Amino acid sequence: MRRAYVSAFTLLELIITLAIVAVLAVFAVPSYRSQVVRTHRVDAASALFRAAQLVEGAGSDSIAALPPGLDQAPQFGTAVYRLHLLPADDANGGYSIEAAPEESGPMHDDPCGVFTLDATGMRSNKNVAIGSAPPTGQCWGTS
Repeated sequence: MRRAYVSAFTLLELIITLAIVAVLAVFAVPSYRSQVVRTHRVDAASALFRAAQLVEGAGSDSIAALPPGLDQAPQFGTAVYRLHLLPADDANGGYSIEAAPEESGPMHDDPCGVFTLDATGMRSNKNVAIGSAPPTGQCWGTS
């Protein structure tokens, strides 16, 4: 009787392949997550600049609220941040806009917290939960 030759993976080959995939996953997943967080932060910052451009363009006409589409980041799709126009005071130069993370969104526990941009160009972050935020450059993508 002749035995048919069967081509298959050995157990050793399978274990080596799984080990390589596991090592790649250990490095790739955290890198991917940090890139997603960075992208959400950049979306929030660019949404604040778009809203500031609208407010500046309105000039003396006071805008009570931001129009739909400019009141969230990203501009289209599911909101990760909500933008709010704050009233003028002596410190902010005429207006202030903040981007707060959605409570149920992926950035609700981000250390950068709430992004704020005012008429003087001052950028800042505040995180009520931990009392402080990382350096502004890290949150706004400039460092």
